[in-house]
Amino acid sequence: MSDLTFNKVAGAVLATGLAIVGLRELSNGVFAPHPPEKMGYLIEVAEETGGAAAAEAPIDWGTVLPTADLAAGEAAFAKCQSCHNVAQGGANGTGPNLWGVVGAKPGAHPGFAYSPAMTEFGAQNPVWDYEHLSEFLAAPQKYIAGTKMTFVGLKKREDRINMIAFLRSKGGTLPIPAPNPVAAEPEAAPAEEGAAPAEGAAPADAPAEGEAAPAAPEAAPAKK
Repeated sequence: MSDLTFNKVAGAVLATGLAIVGLRELSNGVFAPHPPEKMGYLIEVAEETGGAAAAEAPIDWGTVLPTADLAAGEAAFAKCQSCHNVAQGGANGTGPNLWGVVGAKPGAHPGFAYSPAMTEFGAQNPVWDYEHLSEFLAAPQKYIAGTKMTFVGLKKREDRINMIAFLRSKGGTLPIPAPNPVAAEPEAAPAEEGAAPAEGAAPADAPAEGEAAPAAPEAAPAKK
């Protein structure tokens, strides 16, 4: 091979290599990878609220009982009929007869063998009042641990109100209290310290109307 031929071949190889390297650098510039600022996957987490959720407001029995749906309460009581009946003078079943239960002493219906837990509850609470009945019907085993009642409970407040109104209509002796809507309102959240005054209100430290503003400090004597 002559020197001229060798030079041509070498030049072609070198040119090809330079072209490959140039194309690689060009592609890296055009399609340059952009790594994330922080490694890992984004996991969305619900923001925590400042403080626990507000507790459920107490039931205003004086307001809800007069307007309760007795038919709906009777329908809800159908879940209990396999163990209880509400007939006056009716026999006990798996559970005690419930005629007159609203206002009666817990764990005291004649002829029924109550659990020690229910007997103790009756010793500490002389009356099945509306609040006790509501809490018990919501979760019997949780409210009175050890009770024989295996019913899972009525989770909806409206269902409990209607059932208690229905039971009260079956010989209940507990009077309906006077309405007290204020007690059923949730407590207002405390105002944040340093919160801005409402629109049109004067700042807390502003003098009241008619009060004189504090006197300006006495001027210092002029130098002689």
